[in-house]
Amino acid sequence: MAGLRGRTAFGECKAVGPEEKGSLAGKDGSKSYSVGVWFMGGHGVKITVLCENTVGTLAGVPGEWGLAMLVEMDDWRILFDTGAKGYLVDNARALEVDLTSVDALVLSHGHFDHTGGLAAFLRARGRLPVWAHADLFSLHYAALPADHYIGVPYRRELLESLGADFVFTRDPAEIRPGLWVSGRVPRETDFEKGDERLYALEWGRKVRDPFQNDMSIYCVTPDGLLIILGCAHAGLVNIVGHARKVTGVERVYGIIGGTHLGPVDDRQKEETISFLHRLDLCFLAANHCTGLPVAARLAAEFAPVFRFAPAGSVFSLGEGTA
Repeated sequence: MAGLRGRTAFGECKAVGPEEKGSLAGKDGSKSYSVGVWFMGGHGVKITVLCENTVGTLAGVPGEWGLAMLVEMDDWRILFDTGAKGYLVDNARALEVDLTSVDALVLSHGHFDHTGGLAAFLRARGRLPVWAHADLFSLHYAALPADHYIGVPYRRELLESLGADFVFTRDPAEIRPGLWVSGRVPRETDFEKGDERLYALEWGRKVRDPFQNDMSIYCVTPDGLLIILGCAHAGLVNIVGHARKVTGVERVYGIIGGTHLGPVDDRQKEETISFLHRLDLCFLAANHCTGLPVAARLAAEFAPVFRFAPAGSVFSLGEGTA
């Protein structure tokens, strides 16, 4: 397998293959990739995909329609989303991830496939800060094809009784040095209209879901931004523009997570992929709502910087590379 390019502190993408970083496959068959970039004061960022639609390990990890990723930076651990059914607890155990050491939870938005594992996680972890947009509990619906509720499947009061100390924000927040929760992402483009099948109830009226509560994570690194997406309902181009304004960093090193390019119209898809090419990324791992056809296209167009990111994948960025 070709090595994955990584941008070093000197500003060039360097090929870092399994021959330089050890075996590509873990003992359990899980995929572990290394990227040559130094983050956060010389320490690496490690991202473990705990839940996703597909599975890339033989460790007994089931897939589910949803997303949960553990982000480790320096001595801090952040869980980003919780998947749909609570599988992340058993999956974490199978992948030897200690959920009791998670310092904070960040929720990308109020859909069931990102919040459905909340109760199971809180029962396993106990009390901790939970960062979310103030509109997390908005009434989200989908017409796929029949109308049905797809929002958070728990009452706020239940989650608080299980240990969720909600920190609600509508604005960008730097929760650790160099680590930002995006807050609301302004809509700047005219082509990122999203998935027309999704709607919200506002005062009893159906409206196209504005996804004011869609949030991402921005990691500021010496070599640019690492942007971590939940579903990118705000639009990937809007999110990148917002990340640049919030952090003051222009260079985008890499992007991982759900892009929601699968269900959108052709114009949004083509404009977004063209934009991604102009970013000259060193790392792209699109999963979940990206959809298999779009992910396959991205894998072809962005080789060798593209990586699939199924459940069980581990991405180590910066470990031992300079």
